[in-house]
Amino acid sequence: MHRREDVTGEGVDNPQVLHIVGARPQFIKLSPVTEAFKRFHIPYKVIHTGQHYDYTMSDMHFDALKLDAPDYHLGIGSMSHARQTARMLEAIEEVLLAEKPGLVLVYGDTNSTLAGALSAVKLGIRVGHVEAGVRSFDRRMPEEINRVVTDHVSTYHFCPTINAVNLLDREGILGIFTGDVMYDALMRFSRTGLSHPHPQPFVLTTVHRAENTDCRERFMGIWRGIELVSQTVPVIFPAHPRTKNLYPDIIRPLGDRLQIIEPVSYLTMLAMIRDASCIITDSGGVQKEAYLLKTPCVTVRDTTEWPETLAAGANMLVQPDPQKIQHAVKEMSSKSVSESDNPFGDGDASSHIAAFIRENVIHL
Repeated sequence: MHRREDVTGEGVDNPQVLHIVGARPQFIKLSPVTEAFKRFHIPYKVIHTGQHYDYTMSDMHFDALKLDAPDYHLGIGSMSHARQTARMLEAIEEVLLAEKPGLVLVYGDTNSTLAGALSAVKLGIRVGHVEAGVRSFDRRMPEEINRVVTDHVSTYHFCPTINAVNLLDREGILGIFTGDVMYDALMRFSRTGLSHPHPQPFVLTTVHRAENTDCRERFMGIWRGIELVSQTVPVIFPAHPRTKNLYPDIIRPLGDRLQIIEPVSYLTMLAMIRDASCIITDSGGVQKEAYLLKTPCVTVRDTTEWPETLAAGANMLVQPDPQKIQHAVKEMSSKSVSESDNPFGDGDASSHIAAFIRENVIHL
């Protein structure tokens, strides 16, 4: 059993916080947190591991989210989980030894999250985990392994929901409910006026999880389901580069009925999620955004780390079977996502995190 950490304790010698990110969802989470750090006058620097490395998955989102260029770009790139994590560990350690931060902040559940947490804790540096306590209970998912290990080596656990706090409690870890920083980002940028060029109605689709893309038979079932859906309503598929490269013989457009487009910016994606009649996805972030934007969602997975969306009737899990996907989309499209108590906080999670760090960690 993991012992509970003292969440106050003595302050650190160096008040600087080092944020470690590497993938699109982490850039979204980083944006409101660094804005809050500026308001609270907390010094920080950013490491970009390069896990997502091309323009459509990295630089485009830094631009759209109005993020400053990272202080360090490690340029790790895409490779096997073991090689990628090992190279990140080595490169992050060099930066930590040079900067000697008082706290390392990691986000979510990627290899960048795991490598950042392990590098820091092995050097005796405190770690804060943003989006702690989230569980799918599916150890086949690399993301689940990353988030569980990260939680068990972190010092501070910033939880997006009360459910996440309760799950950590079962593991003997003290979680701090802050709300979800992705909700912060959505609230902030949805006020700017969101738009996209696609006429309604349409179904929006994203598929990128290893559990769905590493097995050709499973991916084929999903794609055939998407094709069936496109017979009755147009489908738009912003293709993740990895998915597109894996199956160039399968991922083909069907005129206006099934459009395959390049990845879009965060703001455009929010607009498309808002205006879609239904979502087909395997993304954790898209499930949340669909819920918050009141768009029904069909998730092609066995489990979800966001059971709150299921409880609200806003999301449905489905197997990678063409007919089941088609039926689920038809059923969910006829629903309206009702108003319910929002489990993701008050839209100011980033300020709660910054205030806690300023008061209890760096003592500015």
